[in-house]
Amino acid sequence: MNYKEIQELIADFNDSPSRELEITTEDFHIRLSKNKVSQPIVQAPAGIENGTKTENKQVPPTEEKKVEKPEKTIDSPMVGSVYLQSEPSKPSFVKTGDHIHKGDVVCIIEAMKMMTEIKSEVAGVISKVLVNNEELVEFGQPLFEIEEA
Repeated sequence: MNYKEIQELIADFNDSPSRELEITTEDFHIRLSKNKVSQPIVQAPAGIENGTKTENKQVPPTEEKKVEKPEKTIDSPMVGSVYLQSEPSKPSFVKTGDHIHKGDVVCIIEAMKMMTEIKSEVAGVISKVLVNNEELVEFGQPLFEIEEA
């Protein structure tokens, strides 16, 4: 494929509802994805800039920010749309302040037209709901904060 064909392919992919595309031929391979990647960005070691080594250049140390993580969370086991209630007219499975037991259904995640009940793996009290109804969630994204009982 030439550069113009690749640009057209990317434009068509961006306009399509598809989330991923991968094409492999004998002498060409391309993978396109609209999914967010949660991998850390790797920075070049100090003293290397744009592929050339710099001499005696001091790089000030960066301050590491400590992010406080909640004690326990219920995380999404998959990518999909989260539903906090079984039907629009029904109450939420859980809300802030609710006591939950291990195995209680806390929400439903829809992925590829399949509805999957998400169950709590711990007992405790819901201290915070971190997502909105019908929101798209990523794999490993925290859904609820829990204070263990």
